[in-house]
Amino acid sequence: MTMLNNLLQYLGGIDPSPFFVLSLIPYLFFLYWAKKSNEIPEISLLGFQLTLLFVAMTIIFAIYAKVSFDSSLTDIDPLHGAAEAFLTISDALV
Repeated sequence: MTMLNNLLQYLGGIDPSPFFVLSLIPYLFFLYWAKKSNEIPEISLLGFQLTLLFVAMTIIFAIYAKVSFDSSLTDIDPLHGAAEAFLTISDALV
């Protein structure tokens, strides 16, 4: 059990930011394929594209929350709600 706890502590200490950025690469390839394939309806494709807007707005709102309120985005309900609204719109279109 100690080995598992050590592993979990190690994994918990890893900064997830690089993985977040790296995850955008396959998503961009997916969007490229989806546009070329004509298999996905245009309205759904727009929803998938708007997911990138959600990501961008979440980053912007998170920075604003940190700078203006010295807090994380999840602690500032109006900003968190606004960021999630972009996800809701993209999900609805998909």
